[in-house]
Amino acid sequence: MTLVVAATAGLLVVFLWNADLGRVAADLREADAGLLLLALATIGVNVLVRSLRWQYLLAPLGATACRHAAEATIIGFAASAVLPARAGEIIRPYVLARREQLSTAGAFATIIIERLLDLLTVLVLFGASVLVFRPMTGDLDPALWRAIEVGGLTAGAAAVAALILLAYLAGDIGRIWRLTGWMARRLPARFARGAEQLAGTFAAGLASVRQPRRLLVAAAWSVPLWLSIALGTWATTRALGIAMPFAGTFPLLILLVVGVAVPTPAAVGGLDEAFRLGTVALFAAPADRAIAAAIVLHAISYVPVTVAGLALAAREGLDLTRTARLARQDAPGGTAA
Repeated sequence: MTLVVAATAGLLVVFLWNADLGRVAADLREADAGLLLLALATIGVNVLVRSLRWQYLLAPLGATACRHAAEATIIGFAASAVLPARAGEIIRPYVLARREQLSTAGAFATIIIERLLDLLTVLVLFGASVLVFRPMTGDLDPALWRAIEVGGLTAGAAAVAALILLAYLAGDIGRIWRLTGWMARRLPARFARGAEQLAGTFAAGLASVRQPRRLLVAAAWSVPLWLSIALGTWATTRALGIAMPFAGTFPLLILLVVGVAVPTPAAVGGLDEAFRLGTVALFAAPADRAIAAAIVLHAISYVPVTVAGLALAAREGLDLTRTARLARQDAPGGTAA
């Protein structure tokens, strides 16, 4: 916990370093309310699409109500906002599995599939966007942007190939073990053990999907989800007067995905600094305006869903800290805390 607090404080210091807080406040007051309402509306769309996609992935395990999937999703988001290490990722399937009488291990495994689909979708959209987007600032080295273009196209192509591979493996889980065995015979013993453990978790995730077609349909659900996330990011950025074209949202989202991966509660610091760096480098945004936009984006992304999630958890009588501990015990490979 000490390290999490230190990391959060350090990132906030970097984020606010040399900021003119008076100018930041002025930019906040001048924000376009209509675009901010549009950004806020996308949060509801995101939760709904995530819930429908998750319900579809869970179908082989048993029938689930969309309302229950949505409530568990919102509670999970709230848990990740107030607890470190993205605790909501284990609370969400735990809560739904208990409520719907599903296989707990199977529900956990679907989260692995979700995260893979999210990553692949972002990479595909990023790869497509670099074909039409160009940075709006002369401060970015053309050679660096060219490298980003090549990397984006390569990542997009690799993501499509990875999705095809996932669908192929989902058709026969034994293929994972045969591939792992082939790799293990060529790796040092300590790496081979890690590969086998990873393969076990991965196989459990794919087994919950079972049919390649189901995996591909879930991937299709991921496209409107991330287009909605992109729309909310674009609307917030434009509301603060930063001239970002919609295609430019996807290179920025790559940075935001990295920022959110920092395991601080509510991605505080990591998300904000990633947004500031991206908007300044790619769109020539004034630093203070970029800070103001990052604050607004963070608030829209986390405050409504956190308030709703905490209210739902209180209604269910859930202590999020205790629930996270129980969920870790039930998770595949989990141990008692």
